[in-house]
Amino acid sequence: MGIAKKVKIVEVGPRDGLQNETSLDVGQRIAFINQLSATGLRYIEAGAFVSEKRVPQMAQSSLVLDGIERKANTRYSALTPNLKGAQQAIVHNADEIAIFTSSSESFCQRNIHCSIEESLQRFVPVVNMAKEHGIPVRGYLSCAFDCPFEGQTEPLRATKLAQTLHKMGCYEISIGDTLGKATPNRVSLLLTHLQQHIPTSSIAVHFHDTYGQALTNIFQSLQMGIEVVDSSVAGLGGALMLRAQVEMSLPKT
Repeated sequence: MGIAKKVKIVEVGPRDGLQNETSLDVGQRIAFINQLSATGLRYIEAGAFVSEKRVPQMAQSSLVLDGIERKANTRYSALTPNLKGAQQAIVHNADEIAIFTSSSESFCQRNIHCSIEESLQRFVPVVNMAKEHGIPVRGYLSCAFDCPFEGQTEPLRATKLAQTLHKMGCYEISIGDTLGKATPNRVSLLLTHLQQHIPTSSIAVHFHDTYGQALTNIFQSLQMGIEVVDSSVAGLGGALMLRAQVEMSLPKT
């Protein structure tokens, strides 16, 4: 297929990055996003309408979306787990909403407290509402390569779920290497499966650099025609909490 001629960067630092860091106040988050906008980024995930009790770092995302200085050519998105979150995102003028599930049942239960099938059912009214308002929907698929509880993910399992998200109405599906354990060979295998069922233009990649493989895996993806890459400024976030869980479970030597 040949290496991608252009690359769309989706900056997720204000959401995926900050949700694993010390909470910033609303003013700091607004200033952070405004600085990112000034760099010329065209896609910025500005916040998440999730439980403030479970994810306090994303509290008051409504005020953040209301307060940022929007650039005309930049799209500001928000993560939404359910219909209530989508309604809030629309009220506060998110240009795009994102939904998320996992390739792992165990991870899905621990992360969003429901089964994979239940998460998909929740997304149906979210996608329908977004369509009614003319708002694009992006999908995230975590643990596409590995799960801290179940081990390696079968490529066909991840492919089936990504295909479901695409059929549901997600114009783009971000394939997440949640533990940062993917290698170029495994990336090639999964992308080969995905490209047989989903247009390459609808596939994005989201690599964590836990084991120093992110750039290598991105390059492998670009060589296979992938043109959308998630980024997090300064390397914020990642699967730090998950990595700690895995390390605690390892036998001591």
